[in-house]
Amino acid sequence: MKASQSDFVQLRGRRLHVREWGNASAPLMVLLHGWCDVSASWQFVVDALARDWRVLAPDWRGFGLSEWNNDVYWFPDYIADLDAVLDHYSPQAPVQLVGHSLGGNAACLYAGIRPHRIARLVNLEGLGLRRYLPDEAPGRYANWLDQLRDTPTFRSYPDRPAFAARLQKENPRLSDEKATYLAEHMGEDDGAGGIHLAADPFHRWVNPTIYRVEEAMAIWRRVTAPVLWVTAADSFIFKQLFAIDSEDYRQRIACFGDVREVTLEECGHNLHHDQPQQVAALLEEFFRT
Repeated sequence: MKASQSDFVQLRGRRLHVREWGNASAPLMVLLHGWCDVSASWQFVVDALARDWRVLAPDWRGFGLSEWNNDVYWFPDYIADLDAVLDHYSPQAPVQLVGHSLGGNAACLYAGIRPHRIARLVNLEGLGLRRYLPDEAPGRYANWLDQLRDTPTFRSYPDRPAFAARLQKENPRLSDEKATYLAEHMGEDDGAGGIHLAADPFHRWVNPTIYRVEEAMAIWRRVTAPVLWVTAADSFIFKQLFAIDSEDYRQRIACFGDVREVTLEECGHNLHHDQPQQVAALLEEFFRT
């Protein structure tokens, strides 16, 4: 495996962990992980890169080695954290940005809010949530108030091999080697002799504000960077949200002025785990042109 090093930076009142691979003088690529994932899971893609890159991958607040909120999380904070990370590491030059799932959603919104900061954008299955109706708002707020009465938790496992087995149950494509590696970085001691997810349990809380796709689409229309939109043929999460030929999906894709669509076979939602060689090849081809 290619060696990485950890950098800890104090940004926006949080101590954020940023993992870095490669030569500091090489072209910069920034990778954003998804929900309940960590920056280290990009290792498989980084190992498959043929060219020399400086790769930066932050742990979002409340994930991995970054500081927790220990309270509710608001999606705009991810966008603001991304802005702070890019200002810190690349204050002048626009960057090549890659986002998976939650990271893809944050990246697309950021690219429309700060279009001059993004040279090219790769989105791995992060094109928003389902459409919500205004009538769903009262129940959403009631659900949010109810959950405030409890303290959220994540399940613990006896040890890292048991956690690795759980990861393989969720994704049978993971080899033993990959599952062991992910369990090492995605799990942490729970303080009682077991292992639980390296994430703030408050991420489990439902946001009281319903997702408004029209607002997201208005931001996406302001993206000026070329976009590579990558989906997985066997992604159950994507299939739950969209049909690739549906009117809703096509309307979302049409918001981007310069977009190329690719579907990868033999992989699920975690494309960077299942087909890292193909993902790496797509990134290098797209960022070279």
